[in-house]
Amino acid sequence: MRIRVECYAGFRGEQEPRAFTLGERRFEVIEILDRWLDPRHRTFKVSVEDSRMFLLRHDTDSGEWALAGLVGAKAAVQPGSRTLH
Repeated sequence: MRIRVECYAGFRGEQEPRAFTLGERRFEVIEILDRWLDPRHRTFKVSVEDSRMFLLRHDTDSGEWALAGLVGAKAAVQPGSRTLH
């Protein structure tokens, strides 16, 4: 699914998503959780303000962005708990 993405270009000129619009709804990217880079695509796992996580894919040849997936809710960490990575 194609989406509109607002980006920030860092000092190396590489674009990172800061917000995206899906239909009529705008989502602000709170955090980039992970990224995968290959010659054709750059994929970002991002969290948004309502704790959901999305995969956003950028086609480096065409410049188009796409919603690659909805990952789910970000797990809340309770005080005193530990998370395993």
